[in-house]
Amino acid sequence: MIDFKLPEARLDPLLDLIGKYRNDPRSHKLDLGVGVYRNNDGITPVMRSVKLAEARLHEIQQSKSYLGLTGDISFVDNLGRLLFGDSKATIAGAQTPGGSGGLRIAFETYHTAFPSGKVWVPDPTWPNHVPLVESANVATAVYPYFATATQTLLFEQMIDALAKAPPGDAVLLHGCCHNPTGADPDADQWQAIVELLLERDLVPIVDLAYHGLGRGLDEDLAATRTLIENCPQTLIAASASKNFGLYRDRVGAVYMAAHDPQVATRGQAYFGQIARCLYSMPPDHGAAVVDLVLADDALRDNWRTELNEMTQRVQSLRQAIAEHGASLGLQFVAGQYGMFSQLPLSSAQVQSLVDDHAIYIAPDGRINVAGCALADAGQFVDGLEKVGFSMNKAT
Repeated sequence: MIDFKLPEARLDPLLDLIGKYRNDPRSHKLDLGVGVYRNNDGITPVMRSVKLAEARLHEIQQSKSYLGLTGDISFVDNLGRLLFGDSKATIAGAQTPGGSGGLRIAFETYHTAFPSGKVWVPDPTWPNHVPLVESANVATAVYPYFATATQTLLFEQMIDALAKAPPGDAVLLHGCCHNPTGADPDADQWQAIVELLLERDLVPIVDLAYHGLGRGLDEDLAATRTLIENCPQTLIAASASKNFGLYRDRVGAVYMAAHDPQVATRGQAYFGQIARCLYSMPPDHGAAVVDLVLADDALRDNWRTELNEMTQRVQSLRQAIAEHGASLGLQFVAGQYGMFSQLPLSSAQVQSLVDDHAIYIAPDGRINVAGCALADAGQFVDGLEKVGFSMNKAT
């Protein structure tokens, strides 16, 4: 008998955290680890506009047949118009299973065009970025992005590192609401990034996962729009899971924005070719719902109103944590964007927060600001103080 030899799998520590939180009997427990939006009742709600669109879809949908390798093109086009506005670039796209599916296809498309190229990844970044790049057989390099101990964007170091990247390499950029730090470049810094990309002939790959949950929808999309207007070609992976609350429906898309229409057309063909080998065709329901919302003026306006409410709630939570934690030096939380911030906590402090205070956060110190109610901000800060955290000590 042959042995079916498999090495130990690399398990995502956040998945382990989900199970521990679920089985924790303590009534005062807080889940600031898992990266989903929650309302003040601790629920990830189904948005009102989504409910209305789902009811309409139930009435009008006549078939569950395949849509094709690139999915729901009406969804892709409507989402593209939302993301890119009146771009002068030629934009081609495909529906994908969430933003992760979009990233995987973007990395493989890049690898097809630049077989010896590397993808430069920020440090820190979302933990699944590097595995996704490597799964497409692409090498990675790292550029400095953020110092957690001082809560400082390392912009000069970032530019210095990328100035050494050879032409044809790709740079992975968070379009907004950086995960895990919540720290984004300002408009002038984004312009400097664009100038560097052009000078070094580098390819931007943009991860758009939390647009609309930072400063506001158009404000959060400004950097990506600047990139595609200036760079000859840009790959974008976009998620509609977070800002439509459609997490389990896995709604996303991948786009090629190019100044040469032929490049965009070839990019879209590769999207379908790669999808065929990965998952064949994407799921339909969530994309069909988003398409209905974006195609209907009233539903789209309702959705934007709800999204603004979510954004204001996140901003209020950031302000509350900053105010409760002023003595610990947490004022910086109010100046960051999106759902996440990252604190310079030791592994022992993280473990104590979980074991002794029922406060669940990611092992790297990332907190999901949107995971708590306003009334919980004080409990969270008290827990930090009890485990001996303060920014004064951290620095």
